[in-house]
Amino acid sequence: MEFSAKQIASLIQGEIVGDETATVHTFAKIEEGVPGAISFLSNPKYIPYLYETKASIVLVNKDFVPEHEVKATLIKVDNAYESLAKLMTLYEQSHPKRTGIDPLAYIAPTAKVAPDAYIAPFACVGDYAEVGAGTELHPHATVGANAKVGSHCILYPHATVYHDCRVGDRCILHAGSVIGADGFGFAPTPQGYEKIPQIGIVVLEDDVEIGANTCVDRATMGATIIHSGVKLDNLVQIAHNDEIGSHTVMAAQVGIAGSTKVGEWCMFGGQTGIAGHIRIGDHVDLGAQSGVPSSLKAGSRLIGTPPMELKAYFKSQSVFRKLPDMYFELDRLRKEVDELKAQLKETTK
Repeated sequence: MEFSAKQIASLIQGEIVGDETATVHTFAKIEEGVPGAISFLSNPKYIPYLYETKASIVLVNKDFVPEHEVKATLIKVDNAYESLAKLMTLYEQSHPKRTGIDPLAYIAPTAKVAPDAYIAPFACVGDYAEVGAGTELHPHATVGANAKVGSHCILYPHATVYHDCRVGDRCILHAGSVIGADGFGFAPTPQGYEKIPQIGIVVLEDDVEIGANTCVDRATMGATIIHSGVKLDNLVQIAHNDEIGSHTVMAAQVGIAGSTKVGEWCMFGGQTGIAGHIRIGDHVDLGAQSGVPSSLKAGSRLIGTPPMELKAYFKSQSVFRKLPDMYFELDRLRKEVDELKAQLKETTK
């Protein structure tokens, strides 16, 4: 399927500079552009590629002014990256959706599956479970007994929604993700650790995306809640009774201990660790490998363990690298001071 620059510009409210009849049928990075591809430029580091790319169309920000001749047709937009995302979404939505239940799938007699849902071979829908309109269950995806999955969701291979859990509309669960496994609850006894039953559930609201092999544990009682628009990367751990605010994003290997509440629009870098039973305010940004032992106020931008303000952190890291030299210098100065004290003592006798 081909689209002209004129058609694309009308979809994203862009301004054409060049040949409005130029056509594309695929996407490509600007440094790998080929004829018939559309690329984008948003990072200034990639500007040199604009003058060399063979892509037919390039999206650029409205304030961009080329310094040399550009062979590609440019479409100027408010935000090139956002416009590309919109085009890629439209492209993906143009593909025909699969529907129907494969003969090799298992659907419990008491389950409710929308007529236009797609249930792939070896997928499983348990007793009294519900699967909404336009939702796709890929091979070996499982929706447990009495669980509910909303409309237009995608559960990739081996994604699992445990019994009684709730998944909203337009959610994406990548391969191997687990929604509703037991929280890590054990009571120590003289004989060992006795398991505490985890009788709560997990609730994913609308437009949540869960990365591959990410786990969201069910609550001990009540619900572990992932609010609307949250995006979790691969290998993230959300413990029992946590609550994650709307539009918060977490990179790979973030771990949140139990009963912690995270605010809206937070951003956590990879391998960030959050202690249990604390509160993280709205709009908190944490750099990679931050360790958070206590509550944080809204608007904090921190990194490190314990986390500190970014400017202070990088200053301290600069000093840290110099500590060996500083130690030897301090030791030398101490010896000089001791010698001066000894000399002063001799002269006063």
